[in-house]
Amino acid sequence: MKTLQTLITLIIITIGTQAYSQNTTQKFNSYLDRTEFFNSNGTMIGYAKTNSYLNRIEYYDSKGNMIKYEKQNDYLNRTETYSQNGQQQGYEKNNSYLNQNETYDQNGNQKLTKKWNEYLKRYEVFNSNGIMVGYYTYNSYLDQWEFHKNGY
Repeated sequence: MKTLQTLITLIIITIGTQAYSQNTTQKFNSYLDRTEFFNSNGTMIGYAKTNSYLNRIEYYDSKGNMIKYEKQNDYLNRTETYSQNGQQQGYEKNNSYLNQNETYDQNGNQKLTKKWNEYLKRYEVFNSNGIMVGYYTYNSYLDQWEFHKNGY
């Protein structure tokens, strides 16, 4: 479950940073008990931390300002994303029929789809038009997930 939460975290941070960097890397910092995100230059651009008291994952920029948080909605079986002010921004749910995760905005419009490619051993991310915008690979040498944006 922690790997799934980390992957969801990476997707959300990556979408926000796609305009600024070609590749995004995440690594779990066991000393600080958080997942840290780095741009292609190796500069930390943010981190995510589990708040067990409020039962949510909180996302921060590199200066420690909260950007957003997400909570699991067990009733609707989805993960909901909220702004730092508590306004819902969207949600992600698993589509078991198509074997993929789907991300929606606050109005219910589908924005992204994430599928596992068994042959290439990677998660592929598609926009709402079905165009692949990037993919995640796991770097076992560095023990981290890396996002590769498709260049157009």
